[in-house]
Amino acid sequence: MTIVALILSLGFVFIAIVMSKSFKLGLDRDIMIATIRASVQLLAIGYVLHLIFGMQSYGFIVLFILLMITVASQNVARKGRFIPGLMWKSFLTLLCVEIVTQAFLISLHIIPATARYMIPISGMIIGSSMILSSLLVSQLKSEVLLRKPEIMLILALGGTPRQAIFPILKNCIRSSMIPTIEGQKTLGLVQLPGMMTGQIIAGANPIAAVRLQLLIVFTTMTSAILTSVLLSLFIYPVLFTRQQQLRTESWEV
Repeated sequence: MTIVALILSLGFVFIAIVMSKSFKLGLDRDIMIATIRASVQLLAIGYVLHLIFGMQSYGFIVLFILLMITVASQNVARKGRFIPGLMWKSFLTLLCVEIVTQAFLISLHIIPATARYMIPISGMIIGSSMILSSLLVSQLKSEVLLRKPEIMLILALGGTPRQAIFPILKNCIRSSMIPTIEGQKTLGLVQLPGMMTGQIIAGANPIAAVRLQLLIVFTTMTSAILTSVLLSLFIYPVLFTRQQQLRTESWEV
């Protein structure tokens, strides 16, 4: 794609801004900020990746992946300010998921241990896990506030925090997994994934592109369930005091 074609594609942003103003949605400023941030961030990352791909240094690969995990964890933490230590819990969750998936892919020689494969695949795994974590945190807040009397009743009858919260955690995990599962059900029929489409446009064999996309689909599914379960297990203990009382004082603000 030429620079001129890229500039012309900003016409789509202009259409979005015009529609926002026409219907008085108040989204024009957010659209502009999102467009500028996406452009600057992607261009910067493009140059950084070009440098890392040329160096083939495992140290830089690890640092780059840790940076992605840190940024993703901060984003999840902003969505769940009401949960103490969510930043580090998210970081540990995403780090575990990344280690498990990459170890599986590399040890079985599914992908080579190079920056060209590890970083893009890590980005897709971490990105999808970040979105799922945010959904899980939001759903958990809603469910706990809605079923607060039920939780307090179980605790009052001598139940443990785990017994009180476990049914809610299962519902939250199911709810957070729905977008991933439903999205994968319609792949190839309703939508063509971005990575596969990009490869095909770049001239890759469609069959080869599909095979690599299926790898991402399978990996994303596993990383999603790992993220949901691990983050739930890390979160639920801080929802209760040492006296086994539910703490939601700051949640309802």
